Amino acid sequence: MDSFSEENPQQPQQHYNNVRPKPPKFTESNKVLIKAAIIAVLIFLMLIPSSFISSLVKERAERQDEVMKDVSSKWALPQVINGPILILPYIETDNNGNKTAIKKKAYFLPDRLNINGNIQPQERKRSIYAVTLYTSDLSLSGTFNKLNLASLNIMPENVQWSEAQLLIGLNDPSGLEDEAMLNWNNIDKTIESTVTENNIIGNGLVTNIACNPTENFNFNIHLKFKGSEYLYFTPAGKTTSVNIQSPWENPKFDGKYLAANNTKTANGGFNSQWKIPQTARVISQSWIEDRTNLASYAFGVRLIQPIDTYAKTDRAVKYALLFIGLSFTIFFFIEILQKHQIHPLQYFLVGIALTVFYTLLLSLSEYTGFNIAYAIAVLATVSLIGLYVWNIFKTGKIALGFTLALSALYGYIFFLIQLQDYALLFGSIGLFFVVALVMYSSRKVDWYQIGKKELNLNRA
Repeated sequence: MDSFSEENPQQPQQHYNNVRPKPPKFTESNKVLIKAAIIAVLIFLMLIPSSFISSLVKERAERQDEVMKDVSSKWALPQVINGPILILPYIETDNNGNKTAIKKKAYFLPDRLNINGNIQPQERKRSIYAVTLYTSDLSLSGTFNKLNLASLNIMPENVQWSEAQLLIGLNDPSGLEDEAMLNWNNIDKTIESTVTENNIIGNGLVTNIACNPTENFNFNIHLKFKGSEYLYFTPAGKTTSVNIQSPWENPKFDGKYLAANNTKTANGGFNSQWKIPQTARVISQSWIEDRTNLASYAFGVRLIQPIDTYAKTDRAVKYALLFIGLSFTIFFFIEILQKHQIHPLQYFLVGIALTVFYTLLLSLSEYTGFNIAYAIAVLATVSLIGLYVWNIFKTGKIALGFTLALSALYGYIFFLIQLQDYALLFGSIGLFFVVALVMYSSRKVDWYQIGKKELNLNRA
């Protein structure tokens, strides 16, 4: 009996010593890793609304293009000056010298072509969209040297000189503001006829002229017309010189040839010259029938808007993944360093606020311009998120720090948007310093110890 009573108290002690603590669950020991994975998933989820916003930007840009085309069609289309080209009808003969019933045309380009004029831009508004239009006053002068009929195997007696014509390409003849005037060997005349869908020039003007096989032909053509978006020329002359002036401050020189000289004028506009010799264009000075490739050598100036709102907004949206990722990273490190748990739903709400920023930017920029819209959208977004962070951590110091960090990120993105050729360089440098800052800030964080502390707290 005594022995039983002596041994019995030892049994509970022996049972207690055999009890082993349960191993921690994976979710408990890897809370930081799981939280980081959830945040990464949330970052990529934010790409869904960002893609919708990107589509919205493209839709608004397409709407702007539609408005521009509609206004331009009622004013005048973009203009291309092609020629002038001299047309000589002739009767073809066979090898025996017999005339056939085939009537053909020979085409000749001028040996010298000088174009001088100006572009007077004006802006028209429809709804919220601004459309750039212009009027132009041009003088085309030059010379056709004695026509080399032998190069085309044409006999002078077979040419129907009385039916000779001069062809001048003008993409939209309905844009003419005044009668087109021609001085041909000191004889003035009005060009009254137009052509459409011509195989050589497309649309333009045509007039009968007096020709003979022994003379040089000097010409001067005066055109006053309306246009939109751009004004191009073709190097029709054996030597072509173009001199254009305009008060427009944002020209884009486009096409086959860039301006040889381009100077800024006192009013902020431009004065540009082109000079294209024959060696710069592989075009025959004369040919038979409708074949030429003058249009492929077109050059000129495009009147572009100084600030393309939609292009900049689209660039801003492309930085959405980078921006949201950096913002969540800052938020995550504040959570770790302050030992204050933040629910994934709170990350999600901050991400939604960061995404709504782009819709604010797009809608406001259509009325105020990009820069002002960006400032307003940043102020609204940063204020909203700053107040939300203050309510989460109950301290103004953390809220202010996060707000300043967010503002710095917005400022950096704005800086990248303004750049074009150097955006990749400065973006890479900035990202490198951000990674370095994150590594420096987390250098003393014991990630394993954080997991152990959380585990011990849960057990307690």
